[in-house]
Amino acid sequence: MPRMPEEPRNSRIQRQVTQLILDRGLRVGAPLPTETELMEDLGVSRNSVREALKALQALDIVEIRHGYGTYVGQASLTPLIDGLTFRTLVAARHDDTRALAEILQVREVLEEGLVRRVVAAVTEEQLDGLDAVVDRMDAAGRAGQPFAELDREFHELLYASLDNALVPQLLGAFWTVFRRVAGAGAGAGRPGEPVRHVPAPEVTVRRHRDIVTALRARDAADAQRAMAVHFRGIEERAAREARERMESRGLHGE
Repeated sequence: MPRMPEEPRNSRIQRQVTQLILDRGLRVGAPLPTETELMEDLGVSRNSVREALKALQALDIVEIRHGYGTYVGQASLTPLIDGLTFRTLVAARHDDTRALAEILQVREVLEEGLVRRVVAAVTEEQLDGLDAVVDRMDAAGRAGQPFAELDREFHELLYASLDNALVPQLLGAFWTVFRRVAGAGAGAGRPGEPVRHVPAPEVTVRRHRDIVTALRARDAADAQRAMAVHFRGIEERAAREARERMESRGLHGE
């Protein structure tokens, strides 16, 4: 039987520190043992402890406050966002269309599945809140103002009824990656240029209104269809922008 490769020393120490946090039931913001205590508990050198803590800080598992000590971190999705952004930007160098499509596809699958659960959980008060956001989107569109943040607010409010803290964090992560990559130029013409093929404001408003209408009717299938139509529009726009960028590369000899 082939011998399993030995776990890298730094990875082992990271795992031991995280296990220590779990075993002791330390909450976010709680202080960790000192470097000296960790050295004694884990039987490793000071440099090994410091390297492991730095790696865990990059993952937001611990927070190093110089001059004060080390504390349990927020364990946010920031590392995931940064990693996905970099991965998508690298992929966009070779295939703009596929790069953003992959991000959108994952978000679409999540939202189309989740919206069915919203049908049974959303309250009338929350539906009124969604309508209010759509009204603000409509007003902004009529005034010629962008409303991307209102769009994001709509989707965050949409899933509040599920009472699942991970859902808005995860969807927000994909939203942030998409905006970062699009703003960096993938699917947005030349870097720094605004996205040109934004659908007419009334179209975007109508698509969001249709989602709320289906939810008020407690029609899960219709809510899922409305969400699918919404994402078809986003995907078509992203693909069109990506094609134009690739054509621009060819014209400019990039």
